[in-house]
Amino acid sequence: MKDIQHITRMLVPEDQRVAVVASLFGPHFPLQIEPVVYDIAEQMCENYQGGYWNYFRLSNSGFVIFPDENESFAVSGYYTGVLTPDEFGLVCCTLAFSLLTFEGDWAFSRMCAKHHYLLQRYVTGLPESSRARVQRAIF
Repeated sequence: MKDIQHITRMLVPEDQRVAVVASLFGPHFPLQIEPVVYDIAEQMCENYQGGYWNYFRLSNSGFVIFPDENESFAVSGYYTGVLTPDEFGLVCCTLAFSLLTFEGDWAFSRMCAKHHYLLQRYVTGLPESSRARVQRAIF
Protein backbone atom coordinates (compact mmCIF):
# COMPACT_ATOMS: atom_id res chain seq x y z
CA MET A 1 0.00 0.00 0.00
CA LYS A 2 1.30 3.45 -0.89
CA ASP A 3 1.87 6.01 1.82
CA ILE A 4 -0.50 8.94 1.45
CA GLN A 5 1.42 12.19 1.63
CA HIS A 6 0.04 14.47 4.32
CA ILE A 7 -1.27 17.59 2.61
CA THR A 8 -1.12 20.81 4.58
CA ARG A 9 -2.86 24.12 4.08
CA MET A 10 -1.52 27.63 4.35
CA LEU A 11 -3.67 30.72 4.86
CA VAL A 12 -3.25 33.24 2.05
CA PRO A 13 -2.53 36.64 3.65
CA GLU A 14 -5.09 39.34 2.91
CA ASP A 15 -2.62 41.40 0.86
CA GLN A 16 -1.81 38.40 -1.37
CA ARG A 17 -5.31 37.11 -2.11
CA VAL A 18 -5.74 38.83 -5.47
CA ALA A 19 -2.27 37.83 -6.68
CA VAL A 20 -2.66 34.20 -5.59
CA VAL A 21 -6.02 33.63 -7.26
CA ALA A 22 -4.84 35.47 -10.36
CA SER A 23 -1.79 33.22 -10.61
CA LEU A 24 -3.88 30.09 -10.15
CA PHE A 25 -7.05 30.90 -12.07
CA GLY A 26 -6.60 34.15 -13.97
CA PRO A 27 -9.91 35.99 -14.35
CA HIS A 28 -11.89 32.78 -13.81
CA PHE A 29 -11.86 32.96 -10.01
CA PRO A 30 -13.85 36.15 -9.45
CA LEU A 31 -15.99 35.70 -12.55
CA GLN A 32 -16.79 32.00 -12.53
CA ILE A 33 -15.40 29.97 -9.64
CA GLU A 34 -16.14 32.12 -6.60
CA PRO A 35 -19.78 32.86 -7.56
CA VAL A 36 -20.44 29.14 -8.07
CA VAL A 37 -18.96 28.30 -4.65
CA TYR A 38 -21.21 30.88 -2.99
CA ASP A 39 -24.25 29.72 -4.96
CA ILE A 40 -23.67 26.14 -3.84
CA ALA A 41 -23.33 27.37 -0.25
CA GLU A 42 -26.70 29.13 -0.52
CA GLN A 43 -28.35 26.07 -2.04
CA MET A 44 -26.97 23.68 0.58
CA CYS A 45 -27.65 25.77 3.66
CA GLU A 46 -30.94 27.57 4.07
CA ASN A 47 -29.49 29.83 6.77
CA TYR A 48 -26.33 30.78 4.89
CA GLN A 49 -26.23 34.57 4.65
CA GLY A 50 -22.90 35.15 2.94
CA GLY A 51 -19.83 36.41 4.69
CA TYR A 52 -16.07 36.49 4.56
CA TRP A 53 -14.21 33.40 3.32
CA ASN A 54 -10.54 32.66 3.98
CA TYR A 55 -8.32 31.53 1.12
CA PHE A 56 -5.92 28.62 1.54
CA ARG A 57 -3.19 27.15 -0.62
CA LEU A 58 -2.62 23.44 -0.24
CA SER A 59 0.82 21.84 -0.22
CA ASN A 60 -0.23 19.68 -3.19
CA SER A 61 -0.78 22.89 -5.28
CA GLY A 62 -4.50 22.92 -4.58
CA PHE A 63 -6.66 25.78 -3.39
CA VAL A 64 -9.73 25.98 -1.16
CA ILE A 65 -11.79 28.64 0.59
CA PHE A 66 -13.52 28.30 3.96
CA PRO A 67 -16.13 30.56 5.52
CA ASP A 68 -14.70 32.57 8.39
CA GLU A 69 -17.26 31.28 10.87
CA ASN A 70 -17.22 29.56 14.23
CA GLU A 71 -20.63 27.96 13.88
CA SER A 72 -21.38 24.76 11.97
CA PHE A 73 -23.67 24.69 8.95
CA ALA A 74 -26.86 22.62 8.83
CA VAL A 75 -27.07 21.47 5.23
CA SER A 76 -29.67 19.61 3.24
CA GLY A 77 -30.13 18.28 -0.23
CA TYR A 78 -28.36 15.13 -1.40
CA TYR A 79 -26.67 15.11 2.02
CA THR A 80 -28.43 16.21 5.17
CA GLY A 81 -26.37 16.88 8.24
CA VAL A 82 -24.12 19.34 10.01
CA LEU A 83 -20.75 20.41 8.62
CA THR A 84 -17.99 22.42 10.26
CA PRO A 85 -17.01 25.61 8.42
CA ASP A 86 -13.96 23.82 6.98
CA GLU A 87 -16.03 20.84 5.83
CA PHE A 88 -18.64 23.18 4.37
CA GLY A 89 -15.97 25.06 2.41
CA LEU A 90 -14.42 21.83 1.14
CA VAL A 91 -17.79 20.54 -0.01
CA CYS A 92 -18.73 23.81 -1.73
CA CYS A 93 -15.36 24.10 -3.48
CA THR A 94 -15.21 20.45 -4.52
CA LEU A 95 -18.72 20.59 -5.96
CA ALA A 96 -17.97 23.89 -7.71
CA PHE A 97 -14.81 22.55 -9.35
CA SER A 98 -16.67 19.41 -10.38
CA LEU A 99 -19.54 21.37 -11.90
CA LEU A 100 -17.19 23.75 -13.70
CA THR A 101 -15.32 20.92 -15.41
CA PHE A 102 -18.26 20.94 -17.82
CA GLU A 103 -18.19 24.69 -18.47
CA GLY A 104 -16.12 27.00 -20.60
CA ASP A 105 -13.24 26.18 -22.83
CA TRP A 106 -10.98 23.14 -22.63
CA ALA A 107 -8.23 24.84 -20.62
CA PHE A 108 -10.68 26.12 -17.99
CA SER A 109 -12.42 22.75 -17.73
CA ARG A 110 -9.11 20.98 -17.34
CA MET A 111 -7.97 23.44 -14.65
CA CYS A 112 -11.19 22.84 -12.68
CA ALA A 113 -10.78 19.06 -13.01
CA LYS A 114 -7.22 19.35 -11.69
CA HIS A 115 -8.31 21.39 -8.67
CA HIS A 116 -11.19 19.00 -8.01
CA TYR A 117 -8.68 16.15 -7.91
CA LEU A 118 -6.29 18.09 -5.63
CA LEU A 119 -9.13 18.75 -3.17
CA GLN A 120 -10.10 15.07 -3.24
CA ARG A 121 -6.51 14.20 -2.30
CA TYR A 122 -6.67 16.71 0.58
CA VAL A 123 -9.92 15.16 1.83
CA THR A 124 -8.26 11.73 2.10
CA GLY A 125 -5.98 13.09 4.83
CA LEU A 126 -8.75 14.46 7.05
CA PRO A 127 -9.64 12.78 10.33
CA GLU A 128 -12.02 9.87 9.72
CA SER A 129 -15.23 11.52 10.97
CA SER A 130 -14.61 14.70 8.98
CA ARG A 131 -13.56 12.78 5.87
CA ALA A 132 -16.72 10.67 6.06
CA ARG A 133 -19.01 13.72 6.27
CA VAL A 134 -17.26 15.48 3.38
CA GLN A 135 -17.27 12.38 1.19
CA ARG A 136 -20.96 11.72 1.88
CA ALA A 137 -21.78 15.30 0.96
CA ILE A 138 -19.86 15.29 -2.34
CA PHE A 139 -20.69 11.80 -3.63
